[in-house]
Amino acid sequence: MSWRSEHIWIELIAGSRKISNFCWAFILFLGSLGFLLVGTSSYLGKNLISFFPSHPIIYFSQGIVMSFYGLAGLFISSYLWCTIFWNVGSGYDRVDRKEGVMCLFRWGFPGKNRRIFRRFFIKDIQSIRIEVKESIYVRRALYMDIRGRGAIPLTRTDENLTPREIEQKATELAYFLRVPIEVF
Repeated sequence: MSWRSEHIWIELIAGSRKISNFCWAFILFLGSLGFLLVGTSSYLGKNLISFFPSHPIIYFSQGIVMSFYGLAGLFISSYLWCTIFWNVGSGYDRVDRKEGVMCLFRWGFPGKNRRIFRRFFIKDIQSIRIEVKESIYVRRALYMDIRGRGAIPLTRTDENLTPREIEQKATELAYFLRVPIEVF
């Protein structure tokens, strides 16, 4: 979603609060909880999941591995829930031609770098770059080349934009900033 006027361009960046992240975190939580319950029930010698028929599991071989996978899954699931709760990666890009400034703001993880704010002068922006890597996993990304600072990503790595969408986004931004487009 973006908003434009004659001198200002604001684009909102979606963070971690997406339906796919909710689904993956929930599925991973349930699966890892199941692994942990099966591993624990084999250790205790009781069936903790009474609505599923179970076969005895030898604790030291299969039960301990299932408990380990359950704990690892719970840690990964809690990491996903934290990124969703904190909405990591969300923010905005703001270009103000009148002031000659471009600001990038993103929310990070709690701590020293929770608020990530970068400010660049428009005169230092050399180009808008489209990078396309086609292999098993197609990756299309939009970067802003800044003199003395290198390339700053403008799109998320998990954003699956079509060639038309990324081209349109790059064209509109390059036209607004009055800089060239490079394709890699």
